[in-house]
Amino acid sequence: MKLRMAENSLFAILLRSRWWISLLVALAFVAVSFALLPASIRVVGALGSAPFFVISVMALRRQWGLPSPAKADALLKAAGSIGWIELADALTAAWQREGYTVQRLTGQRADFLLQRQGRTVVASARRLKAARVGVEPLRELLQAVNQHEGTSGLYLALGEPSEAAVSFANQNAITLLRGMPLAQLLRELPVTPPATAPRKA
Repeated sequence: MKLRMAENSLFAILLRSRWWISLLVALAFVAVSFALLPASIRVVGALGSAPFFVISVMALRRQWGLPSPAKADALLKAAGSIGWIELADALTAAWQREGYTVQRLTGQRADFLLQRQGRTVVASARRLKAARVGVEPLRELLQAVNQHEGTSGLYLALGEPSEAAVSFANQNAITLLRGMPLAQLLRELPVTPPATAPRKA
C-alpha cells in the first residue's frame, strides 16, 4: 500500500511552496532549540528540524528550472491572449522538445496525439481560455482517449476546475495541466514585458 501525504498537511503545503521557506523554518527550528533548550539536549532538539531540511531539498528538486511565479503568471497571461494557431504551434514545439511525436487532431473532442516510449497521450487544449472547467469537456476527451486507444488524457486549462471535474479526471487517468506545470511547458512562449511609466524630466 502506497502512503500518500495529506494534501493540506504542513509538509504538503511546504512542498508546494518555494523551497527556501522550508529552509527558513528549519533554520528557525535550530535557532530556537539552541536558544531555549538546556545545553544537554540542544542537539537532540535541533534534530527536529531534519524533516524541514528534507522538504526543502525535495521542493528545490521539484522547482529547479521552473519559471519564477511572476514569469509563470506572465506566461499564462500570454497563453490566454494569443490565437489558437499560435498556441497550437507553441504547444507542438514544447512537446517536441520533450521528446514527443506530435500529431494534430481535427475532431472536436481532442486536439493532439502525443506519443513517446510506447505511451500515447491524447491532449485537449482548444478550451484553454475557459474560465471554468466542467465535466463535459473531460467526458469528450475520455471518448477521444478510447477512440485513439490512448494511455491517458491531458487537459490544458487556465480556468479553475470544478470539484466534479477533478474527481472525474482522477478516476479516468486524465491530467489537468494548469498553473506552474502549464507555464513550465510554455516557458519558451514570448512574453511581452510590462510597460514602464515614462520618467519625469
